[in-house]
Amino acid sequence: MRAEQTLTIFERSREGRRAFTPSPLDVPEVPVSDLLPDSAIRKEPAKLPEVSEPEIVRHYNSLSKKNFDLDTGFYPLGSCTMKHNPKLHERVAALPGFSRLHPLQDPERAQGALELMWRLQGALSEISGLPHVSLQPSAGSHGELAGLLLTRAYHEERGQERHKVLTPDTAHGTNPATVTMAGYEVVKVGTAPDGGVDLDDLREKATEDVACLMLTNPNTLGLFDRNIREIAGVVHDVGGTLYYDGANLNAVMGISRPGDMGFDIVHFNLHKTFTQPHGGGGPGSGPIAVSDRIEPFLPRPQVVQREGSNGSAGPWFDLDYERPKSIGRLRGFHGNFGVFVRSYAYICSLGADGLQEASETAVLNANYLKALLGREGIAEYLPLAFDRHCMHEFVLSGRGAKEKLGIRTTDIAKRLLDHEVHPPTVYFPLLVDEALMIEPTETEPRERLDHFADAIRSILEEAEDDPEVARNAPYTAPVRRLDEVGAAKRPVVRQPL
Repeated sequence: MRAEQTLTIFERSREGRRAFTPSPLDVPEVPVSDLLPDSAIRKEPAKLPEVSEPEIVRHYNSLSKKNFDLDTGFYPLGSCTMKHNPKLHERVAALPGFSRLHPLQDPERAQGALELMWRLQGALSEISGLPHVSLQPSAGSHGELAGLLLTRAYHEERGQERHKVLTPDTAHGTNPATVTMAGYEVVKVGTAPDGGVDLDDLREKATEDVACLMLTNPNTLGLFDRNIREIAGVVHDVGGTLYYDGANLNAVMGISRPGDMGFDIVHFNLHKTFTQPHGGGGPGSGPIAVSDRIEPFLPRPQVVQREGSNGSAGPWFDLDYERPKSIGRLRGFHGNFGVFVRSYAYICSLGADGLQEASETAVLNANYLKALLGREGIAEYLPLAFDRHCMHEFVLSGRGAKEKLGIRTTDIAKRLLDHEVHPPTVYFPLLVDEALMIEPTETEPRERLDHFADAIRSILEEAEDDPEVARNAPYTAPVRRLDEVGAAKRPVVRQPL
């Protein structure tokens, strides 16, 4: 007999069981055929599970225990800034005035929400060093696409048809896909020995056909590019725009600003930098900030402040659709509003000094953990990919463990789960052999970082005696080692009925 926690919701189902029985309708019943076309009406009832309320609760409670999450333990996922999401922000976002506001509400009756969005735009503008912000994009990759569509509109207004976008091989992973989706050609720029952009390669490839350079700074190696002003000059000299991928903004907010570095377009990951939950706890949001020359093309509508023409004694807030050069609407309605509430609450609760301290602590934690993992007994198996002072994250190479111990990066990652630690990002960035990309964030205490380093040391010492232990890990997770290649090539995405 199968264990209770392994049963699917369909296996719990029994014909006739109900979680809730509503009272009889007290309004006239209208035939479905009067409401929907025949093509939209089911010929047979939907095959839904029939379960009692306790069984529903047990099902979802069981599912919640099968996943490793940030409230469970340390989640040092490089490039994704998986930091603590304050619970107070959830309560603020759930306030009735926010959570029950219909997205089609007339602006005159949504002044509080519009003011919050307008103030969030102002805060993001100050943080980025760029004067104009749109909140519409739904995620970081959506913000990337918006940035390239803005770039295209900018060049087309000048009668220029450009075809290439430069992307360093330390760029964020979605950048090349976004370039292709936007109809441009990807041109990869190499990495210098210090981990920054190869300036000679950049100068050679920065031609009059280049529309944009997409750059993450600090980059995906966790390194701040010392030549950022020169990089900006090279791209601007050929008439291109400079796009900043905000995935790593958590390292520099309150300290340096992309606009001051010379960037024309910036996207923010509110679900990384500003504590909106990731993934299933989402949704995400990827607002963009732009310079004056890009502003005319921003998506419409824009949230704006107006003066007194609606009968208000003071300024009021509106949605501006009169934008003749706009690239148009990027999504339905005006963005993921609950995300805006959480992120604005974070910014207000910390203030300018707090945001700076968050970045400083993120960098401190990363360099402390880097020092722990650089000690004898670890460094010979997991050498640092680029031996420089890092920002919020750093990258190790598992080539030593592979060659000397016979275990790969994926084995170390799986074994970490048995130490109640989520694995770091593995095998990315691609230019590092057997990469482990580690970001502790500012919300982890020193004891958690010490535990992570101890877990890594324990796994390596264990592999010296018996590498099969790591090769067969994990042992305590809900499932054992999966055939990930097979799952990617032959996914099963439908539950058989």
